[in-house]
Amino acid sequence: NLKTTQRTFITTLSHVSLGSRMNGFGYELFQVSEERDEEVAAFCHMLDVLRSAYPYTDRSKNAGFVWSPSVGHEELHQEITRYCNMSGPDLRDDLDHLDVDEYLLKVCGHDEFFNNPGKVLEFDRVNPDTGSSCGEAAGCEVRVLTVRMCRRFTEKVVEKLTAAILDLVELYCSTFNANFHTTPQSHSCTAPIQEAGLVTNVLSFNVYAAHRIPITWATSYEGFFLSCSLTHGGAELCAPQHTSKQSVSKYLFHLVVWDQRVCFPVQINQLPRESQLTVILFASPLPPPGGAEDKGKQRRSIEALGWVTMPLFNFRQLKDHDSLSLSLCLSLSVSLSQVDFPTSSFEVRFSTPPPADFCPQYDFSRLDTISQIQLQDVLHKKAFFWLTAEDKRLLWEKKAFCQSESAALPLVLASAPCWEWACLPDIYALLRQWACLGHLDALGLLHASFPDQELRRTAVQWMDSISDPELLDFLPQLVQALKYECYLDSSLVRFLLRRAIGDIRIAHYLFWLLKDNLQDSQFSARYQHLLAALLCCVGRGLRDEFDRQCWLVSILSRVAHKVRDATPSSRQSVLREGLEEMKQFFSMNSSCRLPLNPHTHLLTFTHSPLCSFFNSNAVPLKLSFQNLDPMGDHINVIFKSGDDLRQDMLTLQMIRIMNKIWIQEGLDMRMVIFKCFSTGRGRGMVEMIPHADTLRKIQVEHGVTGSFKDRPLADWLLKHNPTDEQYDKAVENFIYSCAGCCVATYILGICDRHNDNIMLKTSGHMFHIDFGKFLGHAQMFGNIKRDRAPFVFTSDMAYVINGGDKPSSRFHDFVDLCCEAYNLIRKHTHLFLNLLGLMLSCGIPELSDLEDLKYVYDALRPHESEADATMYFTRLIESSLGSVATKLNFFIHNLAQMKFASSEDRPTLSFAPRVHTVKSDGLIRSLYICRHIRTAAAKAYAFVVKVEREGQQEVQLVQRTFEEFHELHSKMRLIFPSSRLPSFPSRFVIGRSRGEAMADRRKDELNGYVWHLIHASPEVAQCDLVYTFFHPLPRDERPGSTASSKPWSPASGKELGEVKLSICYKNDKLFIMVMHIRGLVSLSDGTDPDPYVKLYLLPDPQKTSKRKTKAARRTCNPTYNEMLVYERIPRGDLDQRMIHLRVLGDGAFWENTLLGETFIPLKNLVPGQHWVDWHQLGAAGSDPAH
Repeated sequence: NLKTTQRTFITTLSHVSLGSRMNGFGYELFQVSEERDEEVAAFCHMLDVLRSAYPYTDRSKNAGFVWSPSVGHEELHQEITRYCNMSGPDLRDDLDHLDVDEYLLKVCGHDEFFNNPGKVLEFDRVNPDTGSSCGEAAGCEVRVLTVRMCRRFTEKVVEKLTAAILDLVELYCSTFNANFHTTPQSHSCTAPIQEAGLVTNVLSFNVYAAHRIPITWATSYEGFFLSCSLTHGGAELCAPQHTSKQSVSKYLFHLVVWDQRVCFPVQINQLPRESQLTVILFASPLPPPGGAEDKGKQRRSIEALGWVTMPLFNFRQLKDHDSLSLSLCLSLSVSLSQVDFPTSSFEVRFSTPPPADFCPQYDFSRLDTISQIQLQDVLHKKAFFWLTAEDKRLLWEKKAFCQSESAALPLVLASAPCWEWACLPDIYALLRQWACLGHLDALGLLHASFPDQELRRTAVQWMDSISDPELLDFLPQLVQALKYECYLDSSLVRFLLRRAIGDIRIAHYLFWLLKDNLQDSQFSARYQHLLAALLCCVGRGLRDEFDRQCWLVSILSRVAHKVRDATPSSRQSVLREGLEEMKQFFSMNSSCRLPLNPHTHLLTFTHSPLCSFFNSNAVPLKLSFQNLDPMGDHINVIFKSGDDLRQDMLTLQMIRIMNKIWIQEGLDMRMVIFKCFSTGRGRGMVEMIPHADTLRKIQVEHGVTGSFKDRPLADWLLKHNPTDEQYDKAVENFIYSCAGCCVATYILGICDRHNDNIMLKTSGHMFHIDFGKFLGHAQMFGNIKRDRAPFVFTSDMAYVINGGDKPSSRFHDFVDLCCEAYNLIRKHTHLFLNLLGLMLSCGIPELSDLEDLKYVYDALRPHESEADATMYFTRLIESSLGSVATKLNFFIHNLAQMKFASSEDRPTLSFAPRVHTVKSDGLIRSLYICRHIRTAAAKAYAFVVKVEREGQQEVQLVQRTFEEFHELHSKMRLIFPSSRLPSFPSRFVIGRSRGEAMADRRKDELNGYVWHLIHASPEVAQCDLVYTFFHPLPRDERPGSTASSKPWSPASGKELGEVKLSICYKNDKLFIMVMHIRGLVSLSDGTDPDPYVKLYLLPDPQKTSKRKTKAARRTCNPTYNEMLVYERIPRGDLDQRMIHLRVLGDGAFWENTLLGETFIPLKNLVPGQHWVDWHQLGAAGSDPAH
């Protein structure tokens, strides 16, 4: 007979009025008895203590609860109490009609849900989906229970069988969260405890059998065996041990029996405390019917069918010595492997040893020169991922000299030869003596390579100073770091729960991050516990809020699926039907926080015209919600279903951190930072940025070949910023944001860059969207990389920066911004490597191994100096600007997107900010081109058109160029057949097209064109394009200007331009970086020169000090960023030295033209400091003293 205790469960539940939409775990809080899982029970006790420290009545500690809504009396429908006897046969029948997911556990007798500041209510949870007795155990999570039979039958076989069944049931109850248990056996005496550091026995255990083998395995595989390995921080402690190969046996069920002892060649005192035992089940596929050769090949292959990992020392730091039933993680099913540790006369405890009394510390300068160079080379690696065995040996040997470099601690600890009990005092002494790391550097100690509990506790302690807003920036990495904790309860878990209780934003994002990680099959059980712990701690109001958000997301997901699966013609009607379901949601709920941003409260969604979808492959929804705050704007978001937004989320997190680094250093790159959040695998939300268009939409306003033209971006910005002040501000925003985008996209290796995922705001801010490819994983056309340039920087972007098609001094500012921003991020290389390294196990396909991480390391080049990095990034700018592949890629994308173009989209004019009609402006009575004027910026002619309208006395004058007339005609041909339009003058002429005679001729031709246009049929003459074309623009009030930038021009007199140099002297070397030249004079024939710089270090009678740069092509404002170096220059010689700099024009047949020169004395140069300044160029023979 099976002996069990008769336990009575009392469960009090209250039904809530939110409908049957529980999120599946939201209210399943911990109800686990100590007999079943001691670690979880201890974890629950910790939560009890943690919650009691943050009572809801104390607003200073628990302000989030005060902000959350609460459930009132009128929303409670019923209160039900059920008394069930575990030994009775009617437990399942008694609860069959109850759906526990519709109920919320309530403190009985109080209008309060899990918010008692005193002792937490004690109760046990009944799960009606699991069996109620051992006889029904076959219907539980594991459907097959096996009994290890005695091999000899004696007269006491019944007693032995009963004892075996009790042992197996006890094993089952200790492995799974069962709702029954055996009678606890009273132990009269406790086994003695021995320290792990003193136990010299080797580690061994018995592997009995693998149970619940699927029938498909039994018929498809043979030669089943287990591979057992010991690891610490991902590194193997010894060679894996294997069992013999066995076949599937059939008794009452399928199983594989080994009954074999596994012995590791390692003593227990040599095992680190966080050692993990990993068991992998392998098998060989059965050979298919066929020849002997095919059978032989098939037999040689083996497949991993499942695995399980467990710590050797449990959460109480005691080594397990009982029988264990291990659940193997499989893709299709669950299998059990029974492991029996040998029974010993004592328990092995791994106690934390105290730090050693002495830990040496020396100045780095005491090392010899060679050792300093070697050590610096290793420390410049910034991360321990690429440390070689020799690097580790050197670091550990010289660890006493590294303590002045606080960020080097992760590298030094990663070089520790072992983490066994005897070595820990020295490691802990080093950890105690090391300077306290900043919270950003401490992130590196939370990686999987550092499982030691004391080390991780110290890292979390160092992170405790981080502010709540800054913690939000690194929350995804900390959630991933939870995987690397050895036990359920840890310092990191307590830290996150404590912060979540005190800040509703942290609680909000932590909830969604934990919920997203429930999909991780290997760690889903841990994340379920942590999610339940969070919901237990945050209180009832926030739990209700999370439930509403999950409901909203599920509705949006269903609508998105229906819209995506519908035919293109019926998608709009399907969307309208889905919006009715959303309307019903908001009718049942007064408001709901947006999962994308807890700061925003949604009142309802707006009327359907503002809600639509995008015509891309995933068909994301464009949604507009009404803000609960009547003073707030509508909340516009994109909901995607079918796209994994975790990669976009990570990319935007990195860009946001880069932007904060720049701002902290006093450099505002005007970056557009928008929110993106994954609400589950394959779905999520993206914030919409208002007043922005894609580059494709801007470029195709100039035709499908607009990607090859230089003016589209400048014209678009001018259209939306008509005044000089507005346009200059927009160009400034463009320069800064474009520089930031170039640096960020290069460092992160963002690929698949086409003109539909780069956007531009009317204010000039440029930003990127859709980060489906990063870390150098380029989109491919067959075997050809689609992204050929280092980053997207095209000639139309340079046109905006320069104010024309020639380089200007503003391009120097752009290059300097890029290089400065790049060098600032390089100083934080270790931070980005730590952040991305912690995400290696998150499941993002393009961030899965060290090669992906190596891309960022190579892009940041931490081993190089700032000067070298400046030169390097300058070459990248030149390479990107000269790449034809980027524009070709844009053009191909334009052609590909033509299939998505809607027939309802009316063409618009590139230079007109909005559409005008005959109704809004009045009927045009006559048009006449009265004259033409020269535009200085465009170096072309504009034609002044006199516009007379009915009912208006005042005549309007508008300026339009010939190209703008041609654009009008081209756009009208898209609407009307050519037979209904007047003929347009030819664009192609023989001779100079910008001459006065040509302008006179075109004026007459255009007069004929506009006369026939205005006298055409009303449908043509009164169309919106015509009235938009002749509507006055702000530039029409300033005759002779179509706006652009004012290029830098040199002052009068002998000034021939300026050269910018960066000069530095150190270690007997003189470093001269030639950066930029501005304001050079054009050649005598009016063309721009091909300038280069030649240097001499005077005195130099033999002309041996000549150095020169490469020649720039056709520019008066070149950029070089080239380093010229003079070696073996004694410090005492600087006072007598002078730089003679000459700027020459590279001519044919070695006939170079002197464009300017200057003499720069070095007597005021301070060694070790960088002297960066502009130097005036003069004519030949200028006074050297100048």
